[in-house]
Amino acid sequence: MLSPFAGLDRATGPQLPRTQIDSAVYNCRKEARAAEEGRLIEAAQAGDRAAFDSLVNEHRRVALRVAWTIVGSAAEAEDVTQEALLKAWRKLDGFRFDSPFRPWLLKIVSNEAKNLVRSRWRRSNRESAAAVPELVESDPAADAVAWERRRSVHAAVESLPGPERLAVVCRYLLELSETETAAVLGVPPGTVKSRLHRARESLAAVLEGHLS
Repeated sequence: MLSPFAGLDRATGPQLPRTQIDSAVYNCRKEARAAEEGRLIEAAQAGDRAAFDSLVNEHRRVALRVAWTIVGSAAEAEDVTQEALLKAWRKLDGFRFDSPFRPWLLKIVSNEAKNLVRSRWRRSNRESAAAVPELVESDPAADAVAWERRRSVHAAVESLPGPERLAVVCRYLLELSETETAAVLGVPPGTVKSRLHRARESLAAVLEGHLS
């Protein structure tokens, strides 16, 4: 392959701008990484577990960050990532080479983490509904109203459509910014804004009678 710098004399010949040199070097490295990644994927699809480990090790750190962003716990993020990598190994035969590997892998991680959040939310909702409020040195009537209010909020959030419910969980339960929520859900920030807006309208309508 002819070098992009062939025929150029450093002292007297025409000089490429530094930005063009940097771009050419970057592109060469990018092509080399893509070729190596493709080789590892093919080897892994043929059953080479060592090739798969080499393939995912490069993306493990960002996978952990994605999982942690969604679940909010380092220990759970590690568990989620391990489970996602196992699923990626089992699903690798279905990987299409016309798309990059990293987004494909991170989507699996994201879905696994979202499943955990949904499970956690449902469990919390059940436990909250089943618990008995402690009425110690307080106004029983006021405590009963507060408990009913919390229960109603949990039930209302659970009743939201999936995309809106997940946006609410990420934005308010996990306290992520709208930008972080958009990255986690894989949608534009504007979509997050619209989902949150619809969710707030729905929650206001559902809770109007309970919180008035």
